Amino acid sequence: MSSATLAAEALTEKPSSQSYGSEQIQVLEGLDPVRKRPGMYIGSTGPRGLHHLVYEILDNAVDEAQAGYASKVDVILHEDSSVTITDNGRGIPTDLHPITKKSSLETVLTILHAGGKFGGASSGYNVSGGLHGVGLSVVNALSEVLEVTVWRDGKEFKQNYSRGKPMTTLMSQPLPFGTTTLQGTCIRFWPDKEVFTTTINFDHNTISGRIRELAFLNPELTITLRKEDSDPKKTQYNEYYYAGGLVEYVNWLNTDKKPLHDTLAFRKETDGITVDVALQWCSDAYTDTMLGYANSIRTIDGGTHIDGMKASLTRALNNLGKKSKIFKEKDVSLSGEHVREGLTCIVSVKVPNPEFEGQTKTRLGNPEVRRVVEHAVQEHLTEYLELHPDALESILSKSLNALKAALAAKRARELVRTKSVLKSSTLPGKLADCSCTNPEESEIFIVEGDSAGGSAKQGRDRRFQAILPLRGKILNIERRDEAAMYKNEEIQNLILGLGLGVKGEDFKKEALRYHKIIILTDADVDGAHIRTLLLTFFFRYQKALFDEGCIYVGVPPLYKVERGKHAYYCYDDAELKLLQNTFPPHASYNIQRFKGLGEMMPSQLWETTMNPETRLLKQLMVEDAAEANVIFSSLMGTRVDVRKELIQNSASMIKLDQLDI
Repeated sequence: MSSATLAAEALTEKPSSQSYGSEQIQVLEGLDPVRKRPGMYIGSTGPRGLHHLVYEILDNAVDEAQAGYASKVDVILHEDSSVTITDNGRGIPTDLHPITKKSSLETVLTILHAGGKFGGASSGYNVSGGLHGVGLSVVNALSEVLEVTVWRDGKEFKQNYSRGKPMTTLMSQPLPFGTTTLQGTCIRFWPDKEVFTTTINFDHNTISGRIRELAFLNPELTITLRKEDSDPKKTQYNEYYYAGGLVEYVNWLNTDKKPLHDTLAFRKETDGITVDVALQWCSDAYTDTMLGYANSIRTIDGGTHIDGMKASLTRALNNLGKKSKIFKEKDVSLSGEHVREGLTCIVSVKVPNPEFEGQTKTRLGNPEVRRVVEHAVQEHLTEYLELHPDALESILSKSLNALKAALAAKRARELVRTKSVLKSSTLPGKLADCSCTNPEESEIFIVEGDSAGGSAKQGRDRRFQAILPLRGKILNIERRDEAAMYKNEEIQNLILGLGLGVKGEDFKKEALRYHKIIILTDADVDGAHIRTLLLTFFFRYQKALFDEGCIYVGVPPLYKVERGKHAYYCYDDAELKLLQNTFPPHASYNIQRFKGLGEMMPSQLWETTMNPETRLLKQLMVEDAAEANVIFSSLMGTRVDVRKELIQNSASMIKLDQLDI
């Protein structure tokens, strides 16, 4: 029997459901693609995607301001989980669209890739963050209800939508006498519960962080944010307006640091591309903060503007160092890492035709931007430092110190490396490793002290759980340079035990020995301090650990309640109260308050804190890098006054009745 007939028979035997013809090709119409695959348009259906809806509309309002037509944007977070965003721009056009035969307003709300930001010189905007014409229609598609109001041409226009479809026709009425010049757009939307996987809850801090950023980047714009609450005392209202723009942004980021010079800011325009830069070095910082923006959109993954900035900085400082005779040895050459130590820098570019990678726009790809940024930095930075020789000297001596520290660190690092080559002797003696060799399945608990370590080692599942006990408090790396960090034994143990590699090198997830790093400390003040020191270390050493979602905090129970033969564990006071309410009025029971992990029996620790079936784990992510940066430097830096202020301002968040005093 020939192979061809065999193949033919095999085909005929296959069930008809596997046929694949034109009827299997689905064409999604209108806004269906957005509802089918929301992640493609907004990144996720969790909190991040939810906040992205607000940013899409906020960005449209800011585009109107960048074009010179709007000066104020108001954002209201309502109690019913809806959001209203109003601007005083030109208002979305409402006339009949020649192609769609619907109003232009309905066209941009219901058709993907319809918008005013495509046509280059003939479009409604020279520079905008919106590119794909999907922002407003995506928000509309993913909202249970969306109400739009437009004021223009002396009239008020209103229309309601639900899940992307118009519910009413476009209604219009003349504006009352005296308000006929009113113009702008107001959009209120209720996100769709069918789409979002988590409860719909807009976080005031996350949104205010983005608004603050936009206000710094657009000095002519005032943005207000109101979070409504049924209790008038809890209603929050903030107004963001920074006439100083990027200079104020840098000063805000460096609030608690000691600057080496006044903030340097400059602007350059070439071929329609505008580059705004503000930068400042600080003597008491050992890392750099570089934030890039393109058309007011934060490019988290950098891009050509950041590449140009880095290359030009390094070149300019090396040239100036050689000219100024500050470099004693002829062959000294500073690398980018040394030059940028202690630098806070913001690069904001306005590009007529930006090329972003992906709808969530995390990286800028335009090659011509790099050239413009390089020229601007070379010209302005060189001029500034030649006119301020004292600033140049302190920046170069800081960079040279960084170079020396890096050499010392390299020697310490080689030690770390040579140890890690000899696989047998490398792992720290205190590490109780797991038998599993697949990092994806393995997890490590970092615990404080030997008593907790002992309980954890006995209680764990040794197949996939490793334990690394730390001796007391680790080094606060916010205040020390790299050489001191690498010499510290506890930090060496962490680097070796986790397989973190070397600071500043490209992060490789496959080199990690465990993909779940769980910080497990006592529920007391010292435990909280150790946790903060560890988080500072991870944030400064390998921030990518947070981006990859590898960092967790274990939550041990606070109470054990015994009633008869039954034992219950409660993780906070609220749980304890709930449990007590389930007991009969005069029941007798015994409450034990755990002061530390060492007090728990190994079996208790396993049951409450380590068993994947029953434990409580919090995964830590960094939503706003600039905000996190400021908080880490404030909490862990050397300035006591700034730390005091931060703690006092945050005191209102503490619920006194829940304190264990």
